Amino acid sequence: MLKKWAVRAMLAACVLSCIFSLMQNRASREQREGSWKNQVGLFLSRAMERAFFQIPGYLRDREESVREDRILEGLIRKSFPLLNYSVLYGQDAMEREDALMAELIGRQEGADEDVKDIDEASLDYGQDALHIDNSLLQEMEKENSVHSAQEPEQAQQSGEGEGAVLQEQAAPMIFTPSSWPSYTYDWSEKWDYEALISNFYAVDNSTRLKEEYADLNRLLYQDLSVDRQAQGPQILIYHTHASEAFIDSVPGDESTTIVGAGDKLASLLEETYGFQVLHYTERFDDVRDEAYNESLPALQKVLDDNPTIEVVIDLHRDAVAGDRKLVMDLQGRPTARFMFFNGLSFGRKSGDIAYLENPYIQENLAFSFQVQVAANEYYPGIARKIYLKAYRYNMHLMPRSLLIELGAQNNTVEEIMNACDPLAHILSIVLG
Repeated sequence: MLKKWAVRAMLAACVLSCIFSLMQNRASREQREGSWKNQVGLFLSRAMERAFFQIPGYLRDREESVREDRILEGLIRKSFPLLNYSVLYGQDAMEREDALMAELIGRQEGADEDVKDIDEASLDYGQDALHIDNSLLQEMEKENSVHSAQEPEQAQQSGEGEGAVLQEQAAPMIFTPSSWPSYTYDWSEKWDYEALISNFYAVDNSTRLKEEYADLNRLLYQDLSVDRQAQGPQILIYHTHASEAFIDSVPGDESTTIVGAGDKLASLLEETYGFQVLHYTERFDDVRDEAYNESLPALQKVLDDNPTIEVVIDLHRDAVAGDRKLVMDLQGRPTARFMFFNGLSFGRKSGDIAYLENPYIQENLAFSFQVQVAANEYYPGIARKIYLKAYRYNMHLMPRSLLIELGAQNNTVEEIMNACDPLAHILSIVLG
């Protein structure tokens, strides 16, 4: 009997709670505040919620908590994308294939392209290099030590105001493309995986070159020639990091930056070697971490608007540590050395990075391999080893995509411009 009355009392309490709630909705805010009806209704509502509706209350509180957590998570993602990628979510999240992770990796590409998880010296050829003799290595080391010992001011213009000239600047020497190789590889020998790696590649610790890609036949004998008769540009040159400059670049003068080097390279390819080139100078690296994400849709549109393009070259400037300088004497001219670069969309620990899919990795590798061979044979010492890293670097847009690191931050503009001459010749050899 007592239980029956308790049930009826609870039902009555529910009814009263609903009535009081309706009354509260009709009353104005001023009338509700301090009202005895409001206080009674609120008491009964809370009592009912605690007694019978704990789960909805928990879910409501949980939702608010999750919302706050998401706000905090968003702030962390925005401010510390690498922390979000590598620490906050752990190994499982690193392998998630979603748009957010691709965006974060894109930011990481822009941030760490110049950050090498490899001994800097391993990017250079040593005494065991087949195409470089010891005398050339010694001369290059001498050039490096001489130039690195100079003060930055010695590489810049002397004098004040307009009309300043370089100190003791000699008349520029004219570059002559090499008619014959200085060295020729013997491809009849057995070139196994280790031989190819040691002679051509520097592999960052973030990745690994799959053996299926290290097939000499697929690297060396793929036809990369372009149709020079096409009614439109065959080669696109652009700069993911268009703001990259050199030791004596003039602030505000784009012609003394990597963009100026792109102008020189495009001009040589057109006027000397007969290609049609589109030099796209849009700037994407106002926020460096976003450069690859920002450039991707723009590049896709350029390629859509110019269907004759067969070759895409992303021209960069490297960054080196310490006193190292990428320079050599070539035909009596101080010439910056350069490096070809590939992203493999493959992590050493996590394997294939599916959200950075690149169906053209083999073709990308063939392109860099063939220009590396041409550089080593025609201009020994000018090219460092091909550098391989884990990410994609927007090299998935075209089979013949090439990323070039032309010199570094401590090269002079003169050295960079001089390097464009052999680089253009090397590209013309491979592209036919």
